[in-house]
This record gives sequence, structure tokens and C-alpha cells, in this order.
Amino acid sequence: MEQTPSTTGKTTIAPEVLLTIARLNTLSVPGVARLSAAPADVNQLFSRNPQEGVKISVDHGVVYADIYVVLTKDVNVREVGRAIQQKVSRAISEMLGMEVGKINVHVEDIDYTVEA
Repeated sequence: MEQTPSTTGKTTIAPEVLLTIARLNTLSVPGVARLSAAPADVNQLFSRNPQEGVKISVDHGVVYADIYVVLTKDVNVREVGRAIQQKVSRAISEMLGMEVGKINVHVEDIDYTVEA
């Protein structure tokens, strides 16, 4: 009986999956009030990105992310930023098996909303 060699296929991850994973993991970090709109370039001025606050790029299978956040008041900005980096990096590595290059966290504002 002759066995045919099995061929390995290719798995493709939609960009929206990466955006959703980064977005949901960021929002689950204590101290994150919300995502902030990423600075728009000329090509994005008239198009609205449903995943605003997160920019993802993949270069040779390595994921790079820029995450724009608004933090709550009375938090350690450095600790929250590191927690975002660790949580997003771990999620991408474990869920997708992709290598993570950099997770850049941009703190755009602090939310000082008056609580009633």
C-alpha cells in the first residue's frame, strides 16, 4: 500500500481578527477608560475605521501594533501601558501562534469625568 505524502496547507488570519484581539485585550486592562481615535493620515480622513484606536501591521509574519488609549484617573500610566503590552502580546502569541515585534501604547488622554 502506497501512502501519499500529506501536504501542509496555509492558514490566513484576517486583519480584523488581529484588530479585535488587540482591542478586546486592551479594553480588559484595569485603568483603560476607552480607546482613542488614532491620528489620521491623508488616506484615512474620509473613511471611518470600525476598530479605531488600534493600528496593526504584519511584516514577514511578525505583528506590530500601535494602540491609542484614554486612561482613567489615579492610575500608574507606566504600569497600565506595560499591562496592555503584555496582555496583547500574550493573546496574539497564544491564540494565533504569531510572533510579536512591538506593541506601542500611546496614552492620548486621561479621563477626569466627574462621577455623580
